[in-house]
Amino acid sequence: MIIETDNINIPELDIFSKLTEAQLRNKLEPEKGIFIAESPKVIGTALDNGYIPLALLTERRNIEGQAAGIIDRINAINPDTPVYTGEREVLASLTGYELTRGVLCAMKRPQPRPIEEVLKDAKRVAVLENVVDSTNIGAIFRSAAALGMDAVLLTRTCCDPYNRRAVRVSMGTVFQIPWTYIGDDNKFWPEKGMELLHNMGFKTSAMALTDNSVSIDDEALNSEEKLAIVLGAEGDGLSHSTIASCDYTVKIPMYHGVDSLNVAAASAVAFWQLRKK
Repeated sequence: MIIETDNINIPELDIFSKLTEAQLRNKLEPEKGIFIAESPKVIGTALDNGYIPLALLTERRNIEGQAAGIIDRINAINPDTPVYTGEREVLASLTGYELTRGVLCAMKRPQPRPIEEVLKDAKRVAVLENVVDSTNIGAIFRSAAALGMDAVLLTRTCCDPYNRRAVRVSMGTVFQIPWTYIGDDNKFWPEKGMELLHNMGFKTSAMALTDNSVSIDDEALNSEEKLAIVLGAEGDGLSHSTIASCDYTVKIPMYHGVDSLNVAAASAVAFWQLRKK
């Protein structure tokens, strides 16, 4: 269903322009939740992993260009899925930004997976505490998928992995690597979350600079059968209670007087070093 438009105010396009990230999540009715995927590669990865398209928005020039393959795939899933199109300037005024590679797709948000299911066969898990920046979330997911993590767990205070920018920065890896939240509310972490991880056989390692931190290449740490790598918020790092609850406190050795790395950069180093060999 190719629908030409030069009217940015039609209600069918509200999902691309007027709804906030919170409204797209639809906390009151989560079964109606939506997220926005951007660029043909990211949309294609979502489709590869079974995500359901609801509507497409693309520049007119891309109908027979880089959006053509995506449109064909969506048509095969449901030929009634609307494809809205217009000139570049019209769509930029609608969304407030120029579309990355000229394509956006509204997709059905799946329900979070049970944590026991996500951890069932996992040996290496990334745990994110209060990481609120969408760019960092996307970059951490990309590193986790590429560098040997089996799953990602997030506290409820983290940025939504289905945030438009997080999805884009992750290059679609949020659709590939298993992930879920730790508990139903903020009170679950760290005490109950740590207990759950330990009960499932995981040793926990807090990435933090303290007087008793071990180096990331510590032999005992690297030889653990099941390991959860816990990373904290931008700036503040992990809470004291989280660090105290972990089996290890781990540091990345630094040079030239540098005291720390951005959490996304630190995650890449930690995932590679601590991956299951």
